[in-house]
Amino acid sequence: MMQLNADFSLRVAVHAAQLPWVASPVAGIERRMLDRIGDEVARATSIVRYAAGSQFTAHVHGGGEEFLVLDGVFSDEHGDCPAGTYVRNPPTSQHTPHSGPGCTILVKLRQFDPDDRTAVRLAAGPDDFQPVPERAGVSVRALFVDQHEVVQIERWAAGSMIRQSYPEGVEVLVLEGSFAESGEAFAVQSWLRLPAPASLQAQAGAQGCLVWIKQGGILPQLSAADS
Repeated sequence: MMQLNADFSLRVAVHAAQLPWVASPVAGIERRMLDRIGDEVARATSIVRYAAGSQFTAHVHGGGEEFLVLDGVFSDEHGDCPAGTYVRNPPTSQHTPHSGPGCTILVKLRQFDPDDRTAVRLAAGPDDFQPVPERAGVSVRALFVDQHEVVQIERWAAGSMIRQSYPEGVEVLVLEGSFAESGEAFAVQSWLRLPAPASLQAQAGAQGCLVWIKQGGILPQLSAADS
């Protein structure tokens, strides 16, 4: 069984844009793995790239699937998802993914509460971001909130200092721009995972930064297998 960044008590940083794309079992679909417990059926966080015209086989998500479309258009029988779309396919859901023009997504598999049946398909809008008064230089696009986790996209103003506590741990993926944390530079497709209890201290780069953030839901949940 593959175990990649499987110790959830450690800080982990992966600069995915520097990694080679690894072929999946399906032609035209490649991955950059961020963390993984398991082989083809796995508790996994990955950046996945669909070539134009590629299609994944029909499957059921026994443990759920969460993804954000980073570029291009992701499609399935439920519709088209352009860049910026956030989707949660809960346990027992099924679909046949494909992409006409090609796309890249951040995807998390088998990390749902087994009883969660909340489906989400949220497209980006022009006025989605709201300033956070108590956090100078930060505005937020809310994606999902429940008793286990908070998922959002944050825009950090150029040069802003980010200091935030996350009692349940946090994951951060750079979508645009850059930031620095613990003396390390994070650019597009760089991913940071801090274990609970986490304290993020970062500085946005000269062009500012757009990040996807998930707080909570960090510990491995090996629920019913995807097929």
